[in-house]
Amino acid sequence: MLAAFTFNTAENLPVGLLDLIARGLGVSLSAVGLLVTGYGVAVAVASLPLAHATRAVPRRHVLSGLLAALVASSLVAALSTSYGPLLAARLLTALAQALFWAVVGPVAVGLFRPEVRGRVIGALSVAGSLALVLGVPAGTWLGRRCDWQVPVALPAALGLVCLATIGALLPTSRPEEGHAAYGTAPDVRRFVTVLAAGVLSATGAFAAYTYLVAFLVEVGGFSRAAVGPLFVVFGVACLAGVGLTGALLDRFPHAALTTAVATQAVGLLGLYGAGDRPVAAVGFLVLVGGALGPVFMAAQHAMLRCAPGRADLALAANSGAYNAGIAAGAALGGLVLPLAGVRAAFLAGGLLSAAACAVLTGARLRPATVRARRRQGP
Repeated sequence: MLAAFTFNTAENLPVGLLDLIARGLGVSLSAVGLLVTGYGVAVAVASLPLAHATRAVPRRHVLSGLLAALVASSLVAALSTSYGPLLAARLLTALAQALFWAVVGPVAVGLFRPEVRGRVIGALSVAGSLALVLGVPAGTWLGRRCDWQVPVALPAALGLVCLATIGALLPTSRPEEGHAAYGTAPDVRRFVTVLAAGVLSATGAFAAYTYLVAFLVEVGGFSRAAVGPLFVVFGVACLAGVGLTGALLDRFPHAALTTAVATQAVGLLGLYGAGDRPVAAVGFLVLVGGALGPVFMAAQHAMLRCAPGRADLALAANSGAYNAGIAAGAALGGLVLPLAGVRAAFLAGGLLSAAACAVLTGARLRPATVRARRRQGP
């Protein structure tokens, strides 16, 4: 859980420090935005190949290596005085995180009985969501009172704690052992559906989220001093959504993912339509926050069920697809921003999220329609 918190904090810190990093390194905001886009591209490209390459390595050894890479990359990033080393450090962190999310789910779930795997995934997701509640807001606050390098270095300390603990205590076992090594209800069509919905929803979410600060200031009319507290509100909503979804995930696995994606669509479209009214903006921001964490968590849980083969490879494919969406979303928002303004980025995000919801709903309705036709006969 601490490792999940640390990786997610390291991933999202540039969102709150964009202007500070740009000013400190003497580069443009769009160049710093590439730290988010490049991160997503690296995870998208590397997740499945890395999971395949390490499929026979004991999970304790893999996790220890990933945490060592996180420590090293965080230190390099904090010591960077130019853009190149910082970008290289970000890419190393991305490669470590690409494999982390493929490995950690089956490892954690495999330590508990199968009936509670939803709650286990929920616990990991709560820790990851705390990055938005505590990690990014605290890092943003600290960066605005010190140099931006200070919060960027903190994941190294947390990663070192995780490295020592996992290296010493996690059992060494073969990756294919345990009830979580393979999907419990293999379904290729469901697997493809979840991947497609994940790409669409992530693209929509990050077309908007990457430029949330600009939206809150320019459209919502909030002061820059209010941005930090609003990020806390967003993170608390994300944490609440993950906690609620985790409690229900084992009972309603299909409905949980569709509901989360639909909530995200409503929140983004609501911000586009009513984001210039502060009270409405906060309300719809809460909806988006309450959906963002549960979307990925419910998709991960779905992969543990419908994986057509090894669960870690399915989770790697899901992580890669989701991060491809993150990169595409950040790039899409960057394209829309100069052409139609930041508000249009939220419209694009909402429409893409609605498309993801349609994909999931259509996949659920299609089997029932086919069965009905078979019963009726020719």
